[in-house]
Amino acid sequence: MAAAGYSGDPECYHSPLASRYASLEMCFLFSDRYKFQTWRQLWLWLAEAEQTLGLPITDEQIQEMKSNLNNIDFQMAAEEEKRLRHDVMAHVHTFGHCCPKAAGIIHLGATSCYVGDNTDLIILRSAFDLLLPKLARVISRLADFAKERADLPTLGFTHFQPAQLTTVGKRCCLWIQDLCMDLQNLKRVRDELRFRGVKGTTGTQASFLQLFEGDHQKVEQLDKMVTEKAGFKRAFIITGQTYTRKVDIEVLSVLASLGASVHKICTDIRLLANLKEMEEPFEKQQIGSSVMPYKRNPMRSERCCSLARHLMALIMDPLQTASVQWFERTLDDSANRRICLAEAFLTADTVLNTLQNISEGLVVYPKVIERRIREELPFMATENIIMAMVKAGGSRQDCHEKIRVLSQQAAAVVKQEGGDNDLIERIRADAYFSPIHSQLEHLLDPSSFTGRAPQQVHRFLEEEVYPLLKPYGSVMELKAELRL
Repeated sequence: MAAAGYSGDPECYHSPLASRYASLEMCFLFSDRYKFQTWRQLWLWLAEAEQTLGLPITDEQIQEMKSNLNNIDFQMAAEEEKRLRHDVMAHVHTFGHCCPKAAGIIHLGATSCYVGDNTDLIILRSAFDLLLPKLARVISRLADFAKERADLPTLGFTHFQPAQLTTVGKRCCLWIQDLCMDLQNLKRVRDELRFRGVKGTTGTQASFLQLFEGDHQKVEQLDKMVTEKAGFKRAFIITGQTYTRKVDIEVLSVLASLGASVHKICTDIRLLANLKEMEEPFEKQQIGSSVMPYKRNPMRSERCCSLARHLMALIMDPLQTASVQWFERTLDDSANRRICLAEAFLTADTVLNTLQNISEGLVVYPKVIERRIREELPFMATENIIMAMVKAGGSRQDCHEKIRVLSQQAAAVVKQEGGDNDLIERIRADAYFSPIHSQLEHLLDPSSFTGRAPQQVHRFLEEEVYPLLKPYGSVMELKAELRL
């Protein structure tokens, strides 16, 4: 818990995302420790590059900064911020206190957003790097599930009403396809992240041009050197004081889209649990209800749906923030971004950990599925029966009318009397259908109603899913870290 910044004080509010749900690794990325260590690293990179390009910065000053990257006096920084009302300058002073020889060159030529925005971009990139293999593992687990059940017929639903048969594996591929799109989108946005770089107060690099006595080439080199030290391939050429807040829209858009995918998947699982066709993992000592001991509530799927709604809602923050950034910037983005960026990644981390846990323990009940098929299949088989009768020499119209009457009678038994669907028994008892009585068993074989579902599953996995997962092969066997 300490790594997640949780003090353990029961009289203080703690975000459930950090204290209860998200992984410690993701919590650490958004911690003060990681943030301020990165600030100091950025100050070091800036000083190193400025020294290389000829500014009077000594090796001793550089070494002093290197030796104190992790030596952060958080108490002093808090006192300085309270006094100065400026978080960056508070940490400049705190860093300078333990680096007295380098104090005069820390933050040289930079604006607050040099450390603030560039750190945010480093954190966003690292957060994507945590999410991507987790999403790949979820897809991998579901792909195993789909492959194993590619041929298992099940009743399809449109409008949550009985429809043509599909297979359990094919339905799972609907989930996988959405998650594959999310994986591609997360990777795209991660790879397109650009460094803010070394741009100065309003993005003009005027302060650095002054430092290098009007040498434009050295200013450009400085920007490029620090960008490369931070591990980015590109930096923005144009910025205001901040990088454009449309980047945050892109980031939260793909996370919100992931939230929609997870919500749909877990809603399907919850509905299937009600139908008793499928269940998420349920531990031996797990209690479903404090009053009803028989209950097996799909609490993991419910948690995913609950948090996915929050993830989807967060997109409104960067949309509105980007729309009100006057001219080169306003500070009304700051407090909002402290909340929405961290919460989006912590929430996405939680739902992926939980969904992986669900996908590793899904339980299917084939007998229940088979019974539901038997209840609905007679009605769905009527077209096949009509075609068989026509092939045996019957009239399509006469057969249609016969089946219409028998179907209405069978439906009345089901709906008004609560009985079983006896349409096939009625057809067997009607001499009109005697030419095809011997074919009825074959005509009612569920596998003949699933079309190319099994073939689609295997082709989809081989051509689209497995190639997409190949870069993540080394992490596929890791288990989910499921917290409370």
